[in-house]
Amino acid sequence: MTSIQTQAAVAPTGAALYARFALAGAICCGVTHGALTPVDVVKTRIQLEPTVYNKGMGAAFRQVIKAEGAGALMTGFGPTFAGYFLQGAFKFGGYEFWKKTFIDTLGMETAQNNRTAIYLVSSGIAEFFADVALCPLEATRIRLVSQPTFATGLVGGFSRILKEDGLIRGFYSGFGPILLKQIPYTMAKFVVFERVSEAFLEAAGPKENLSGSTLTTINLGSGLIAGMTAAVVSQPADTLLSKINKASGTGSITSRLVGLAGELGVRGLFLGLGPRIVMVGTLTAFQFAIYGDIKKALGAAGGAEIAKK
Repeated sequence: MTSIQTQAAVAPTGAALYARFALAGAICCGVTHGALTPVDVVKTRIQLEPTVYNKGMGAAFRQVIKAEGAGALMTGFGPTFAGYFLQGAFKFGGYEFWKKTFIDTLGMETAQNNRTAIYLVSSGIAEFFADVALCPLEATRIRLVSQPTFATGLVGGFSRILKEDGLIRGFYSGFGPILLKQIPYTMAKFVVFERVSEAFLEAAGPKENLSGSTLTTINLGSGLIAGMTAAVVSQPADTLLSKINKASGTGSITSRLVGLAGELGVRGLFLGLGPRIVMVGTLTAFQFAIYGDIKKALGAAGGAEIAKK
């Protein structure tokens, strides 16, 4: 065996392992969110202009294409891909790191008995740091989608927001709602995925005996259920995020959020839920499938597992 083959055969550990987790997470989130940009454009339009786009998802697609051309459906692709590439690295890499940290701290038996709590806390901490990276690019994406003439792309939109609104008001006005949206979403996403995939694996047999295609199918199915659940949990904050990033406003971020929530009401907070369930359910299914396959390709199979055998 050559030295290169020997190195390839050695499973990565420590920083090298978590770097692979982060890369796999970055790719799976960047690719899936980027591919679903047209759905996100329509969902955002429904949230921001409900009196115009009020005939459902299919009709909204046709309205956007008729008024602005098919190219409008890819508005915001740049910040979407870049933002979720960064977010995916922190989210998946951080989740694996914190999960392993809690297992080492508590011990395997205690961790297994409290695995739902570990999934929830690990994903919540990871998502907080992921949102610090995501928020400026998400603010840029929403401004580009809601105001098509605002700028021609990521660099132009980012620069104009920074110049006109400043760092905090321009990029982090939506930090509160993005935390309210993303942290419950991510916690629901990971805990439901872990528990559903655990149930599937119990029914299918030992993981080590299953083919790669079977494991990918389990990841897809578990991810779909997890994504649909997470979409419902996080929908109100997603609507507030779209509204607060649409334009500059006066007053504190908290007062603006409270005012918007009062204006919208319960019904208004769930505008765009249908297309968002489609988008989030689909992208989450493919995220977990891609993440699992990329981890395998990178030799990063050393993630901590606490599902009871």
